Amino acid sequence: MRVRNSLKSAKTRDKNCRIVRRKGRVYVINKQNPRFKARQG
Repeated sequence: MRVRNSLKSAKTRDKNCRIVRRKGRVYVINKQNPRFKARQG
């Protein structure tokens, strides 16, 4: 899990990435490739 200022770079790396908001934080999750996890905030 990476913590980043901008999730745009994490989102565009793979077509299966989804942006999810949970508890005031923004997450990038990817079911097919769990390597692409990131969090902002």
